[in-house]
Amino acid sequence: MPDASGKSTVRTLNAGVIGFGWMGRLHANGYRQLSWRYPELGASVRLAMVADAAESNREVAREQGFAKVVSDYRELLADPDIDVVSIGLPSFLHREVALATAAAGKPFWIEKPMGLSAEQSREITQAASAAGVITGVGFNYRNQPAVARARELIRAGALGRISSARVWLLADYASSPEGAYTWRFSADAGPGVISDLLSHGVDLVHYLLGRIDSLTAQSGIFIAERPLPLGEGAGQWATEVSDEVKTVENEDYAAVLARTAKGAMVTLECSRVAVGPRAEYVVEVYGSEGSLRWNFQHPMDLQVIRRGERGYALQMCAPGDGEFGRYQPGPGLQLSFDDAKTVEAKNFIQSVLTGRQLVPSAADAWQAAEVSDAIVRSNANRSWEEVPTVTGPVTYND
Repeated sequence: MPDASGKSTVRTLNAGVIGFGWMGRLHANGYRQLSWRYPELGASVRLAMVADAAESNREVAREQGFAKVVSDYRELLADPDIDVVSIGLPSFLHREVALATAAAGKPFWIEKPMGLSAEQSREITQAASAAGVITGVGFNYRNQPAVARARELIRAGALGRISSARVWLLADYASSPEGAYTWRFSADAGPGVISDLLSHGVDLVHYLLGRIDSLTAQSGIFIAERPLPLGEGAGQWATEVSDEVKTVENEDYAAVLARTAKGAMVTLECSRVAVGPRAEYVVEVYGSEGSLRWNFQHPMDLQVIRRGERGYALQMCAPGDGEFGRYQPGPGLQLSFDDAKTVEAKNFIQSVLTGRQLVPSAADAWQAAEVSDAIVRSNANRSWEEVPTVTGPVTYND
């Protein structure tokens, strides 16, 4: 993109990725696609460095063209040429690395759950704020075009006064008792499926309907122990396990009844042990003049009905709905999970370039963590719990 003198005005940002498993690689892929998908962004991202303790991941990073590969994340953060950082580590490592990244003065894009608790998430948010760095958090289901369309309809009043919503995230990735024990089933990973899956549902409620301010909940562990894996494997999908078992320490399931600050009643449900659903992530919103439904298993389809109509009408996503037009020319085609991460990469880099918080922020993740903590308290106390309001640049009210 040349300026008046004919010189290029495209800014090159050097990206460092800490943790190069599945999610770190998705971040790298998102960075790669930016100049192609969003040429007007005025920036390209150079894959400058990966830090990962596992040699197998470092080897993949070398094969994928990173300029430098190291084992210690501190070496990456100490490099003055690194402009932005992606954090794709297991969640129990997030606090240490995020605080160090903020202290280094580098903007960072981190996966959810950002902290294992509201307290950790508050620490990270406040550290980033004190350092004056932009943050991004991986609430990528916001980036589905049908979700963007749903938000427009709700905000335009097409459904009237919103009275209630149902949100459920059911998956079977841990439904087999023979599935290997991994870090995800440890208390060190936080409240299990509540932070792993339900945090996405909470963020969708915040994004579409506003902040959850009170709730009551129950949760449970249905598979009490799991076999230990033999050697390295693909997480809970490791094929070889031992005869030794370990006790599962965090939640398999949770059900929540909540109220938003605007008065809507919301039910939320999550499970990682539901035999059948692979990724049945559903949002239903009901208002005085209509309702809508969206299911991630059919991501480009939004069902909408208005008062007096006989049944739901299927609105297939098209250019003009969110970022659909950047990826597909017309209805009937889909954006992948990876495409949604590219949208997220764009929003993060644009936030860094402009200083405006366009991507879900650390404060958004802190607010979701406050909900998770309230769910845990409610289950323990058999009580109705208030959800504290956080400080910082939340984006769901924008």
